[in-house]
Amino acid sequence: MYIGKMLFAQIMDFIPWTSFGRIVACYRGNARVRSLPCTEQFRAIAFAQMTWRESLRDIEACLSAQSSKLYHMGLRKAVPRCAKSFCA
Repeated sequence: MYIGKMLFAQIMDFIPWTSFGRIVACYRGNARVRSLPCTEQFRAIAFAQMTWRESLRDIEACLSAQSSKLYHMGLRKAVPRCAKSFCA
């Protein structure tokens, strides 16, 4: 059994997360966000882009189908169907 990181997690390692966090803090991206912080939203959208997802429902259905592997992909919890940061 392979114990290493998933391919998506390896790709996300190339993102400069300290710079990303600094930009989010500078523009107050996480202000008044309850369910889906900017880092989680970025990971979900990056996953959707890499897997050719076409709609928000498609993204949510695909991620909820693999809910046991979300942690290994870098997502802390399941993406809700209509998070305020997605739908606003």
